[in-house]
Amino acid sequence: MGKVVLVTGAARQLGGRFVRRIQRDPEVERVIAVDAVTPPHRLGSAEFVRTDIRQSAIARVLAEYSVDTVVHLAVTGGGGVGAGGAGSAVKETNVIGTMQLLGACQKSPTVRRLVVKSSTSVYGAAPRDPAVFSETTQPKSLPAAGFAKDAVEVEGYVRGFARRRPDVAVCVLRFANILGPFADSALAEYFSMPVMPTVLGYDPRLQFVHEDDVLDVLRLAAGEPRRGSLNSGTFNIAGDGVLLLSQCSRRLGRPTIALPLPALTWVGSALKAVGVTDFSPEQTRLLTHGRVVETSQMREVLGFKPMYTTAETFADFTRSRGNGLLPPERAGRAVDRVAGMLKVDVAVAGDGTGAGAGSAVEEGAQR
Repeated sequence: MGKVVLVTGAARQLGGRFVRRIQRDPEVERVIAVDAVTPPHRLGSAEFVRTDIRQSAIARVLAEYSVDTVVHLAVTGGGGVGAGGAGSAVKETNVIGTMQLLGACQKSPTVRRLVVKSSTSVYGAAPRDPAVFSETTQPKSLPAAGFAKDAVEVEGYVRGFARRRPDVAVCVLRFANILGPFADSALAEYFSMPVMPTVLGYDPRLQFVHEDDVLDVLRLAAGEPRRGSLNSGTFNIAGDGVLLLSQCSRRLGRPTIALPLPALTWVGSALKAVGVTDFSPEQTRLLTHGRVVETSQMREVLGFKPMYTTAETFADFTRSRGNGLLPPERAGRAVDRVAGMLKVDVAVAGDGTGAGAGSAVEEGAQR
């Protein structure tokens, strides 16, 4: 008998792509795709089960299909289809949903492997952080809110599950910022802005992982270990190298506006209010202090080598974005709101395209 793989978060872009990817594995006999909403994309030959992992019904799904491998991708930062809507609902899906799923896995006699998508955001981003985080590095200050705090709680519950079910191989993958042609994260939205606000006096180091590498390492973690590797434990997943935020802006060809940290917080609130991007405090800290992780465990223990470096990942993302992604009216509304909060005059081009917005904001900030 082949493996029976259950994938949570199948309605999101990454979950749907992984469902289609894992079906091509000759070891896999059946794929069960789970989400609380119907996916907007094709799932191939996978069987879709519409259920909310926050409810106890997930235990019946594991039992009905005799699932032996669970890939938990429903831990998200919000946004996109299947994310759960409002912030409270996202947190419930991340934390309560994980608790329910782990409880069901604990009672299941068939589950033998668990793969959990986590994030390097569990390390936080603070001024006294080490230059490079390893999997055993303790953060200087634990994240206090948002997706990073959810990820810390999720990993805590997963460690408890691993102690109670030592017979189950548990693999936690801490991904750096995921980018690529189909990326739909808050950071991808930030890089798509016509003018990128930055923190005055800071140029953070950033790491990225390509979405194709994400699919490959999830497939590796969900399968049988290769010779000389081990598919259990906690692993940082990132492409080689780093990029400075200033390098990112130049490669995108997008201007930046450097603001004092309090002003950037106000700007983030304005951008979120007009629907341009979800500029959370967590993202502000990342764009202030940056974060870099060490990946030797990924190579030496898990046995995975990414196809893309950080620079190559960003180059592929840049090619997919091009220029002028945001509709002019949205850019204009965002600029007007930012100008109002900073109490500056912004002159937008009279043709209604918002073409002069970026230089006007920069001029206002200089005042």
